[in-house]
Amino acid sequence: MSPNLRAAIDAAAGTDRRAVIYSRISSDREGAGLGVARQREDCEQLAEQLGLDVVEVYEDNDLSAYSGKPRPGYRKMIQDLREGHAGTVLAWHTDRLHRSPAELEEYIDVCEPLRIETRTVKAGHLDLTTATGRMIARQLGVQARYEVERMVERQRRKRDEMAAKGQHFGGRRPFGWEADGMTPIEFEFECIREAARSVLAGASLRSLAAGWVAREILTSTGSQWEGPEVRSMLLRSRNAGIVTHRREEVGPGLWPAPLDEPTWRSVCAILTDPARRLSPGNERKYLGSGLYLCGRCADGTTMRACTSNSRNPGSETRYWGAYTCRARKHMSRQREQVDDIVQIALLDRLSRLDAAEWLAAREEDPIDVLGAQQDMREARATLDELASALGSGDLDLRSYKVATVSARNRLEAAEKVLSRAVTVNPAAALVGAADIDAVWAGMDLSRRRAVLAYVMTVTILPARKGRQPGGGYWDPDSLRIEWK
Repeated sequence: MSPNLRAAIDAAAGTDRRAVIYSRISSDREGAGLGVARQREDCEQLAEQLGLDVVEVYEDNDLSAYSGKPRPGYRKMIQDLREGHAGTVLAWHTDRLHRSPAELEEYIDVCEPLRIETRTVKAGHLDLTTATGRMIARQLGVQARYEVERMVERQRRKRDEMAAKGQHFGGRRPFGWEADGMTPIEFEFECIREAARSVLAGASLRSLAAGWVAREILTSTGSQWEGPEVRSMLLRSRNAGIVTHRREEVGPGLWPAPLDEPTWRSVCAILTDPARRLSPGNERKYLGSGLYLCGRCADGTTMRACTSNSRNPGSETRYWGAYTCRARKHMSRQREQVDDIVQIALLDRLSRLDAAEWLAAREEDPIDVLGAQQDMREARATLDELASALGSGDLDLRSYKVATVSARNRLEAAEKVLSRAVTVNPAAALVGAADIDAVWAGMDLSRRRAVLAYVMTVTILPARKGRQPGGGYWDPDSLRIEWK
């Protein structure tokens, strides 16, 4: 026997009256820790009946023993027991301590040599120092594990049934609906529609979140919005009235939806585009960065924002913002001056009387939404029939895999069509505005960049050196604007 174990046993001999309480609840639906509080109260009464002194209480609230997730309170208790801090463990039931055979064996290995007793409110006394006591503990553990697994199976079957019927599964309140997941909250519905339109018009998630925070619009849990939360909310299939079960779309839901399917899929296509920069640190900070083209590169290389400087003998170094070629150091232009000229040209073009007709002429061919939706329904029906044939034994696994390829390809193609079905003209708010400068000033940078990319191509060309004919140093021929 190791010296440390002997010391712990010797220490435990003088702590027979010292007890610790462990309480745990798997799902705290009330969110107030009331379940573990009730367990603690019952254990304190048991300690009083047994004449024990409670020296520590360990709690794990809203943590399942079955899931395998770390339980900080339980791990701290095991460590303290190893160090001989108490001679008795009090719990409401043995299944509060562990529902995993491996975890139970570890608990026995700690308690047996130290002769630590386990007392429970509902399951009585477990004497882990005897073979009979350990056998009873293992039987209780097996029974608890069986009950949990059977409960999980029932819950899975119930969720499968609910998914097939298009019903709400439960859980926390989804933004847009009441706690029942079925009754719409019209104000939140309009927020979802507003966010979808903004994303389609080029707005960033951070700007949407900041706008909602400023308007004191909270999440369904009462927290403030951030970009990732807005993204997760918009990607939910329930926004389009579609049930997703086990990460697959399984059919229409019974609840009213704030978005139609083409709009939702178009939003999802934008938010899941690999080329989209989602990291806050990578968000564009300047109007033309990544949009303006380098006129000396023939491969469409864009310009990036940077800081330039000039050093004249006998004077201080002067710094200014600039756009420079992303690939080489052969092109650079003062950032503020370029942006001013581009914005003046853009607002002038959109304020003309023919701006609406000009933008309307750019509309693309309409998407066959109904045809795409019909293809999706037929493809899913085919997949369901093949799965049923596989389950009944009428189709072997190899044939099933071959037969599903065509249906899955058809489904994917239809989803791609719908993802392009809805577009929003980012410049629409500027056309016909009474004060176009004020509307432009009220747009966040992401919306301005979307307008610029939609209506024009800006190319920065080599500039002539020295004073220009007009008297200034800006070469008007060094900037080429092409309208789309």
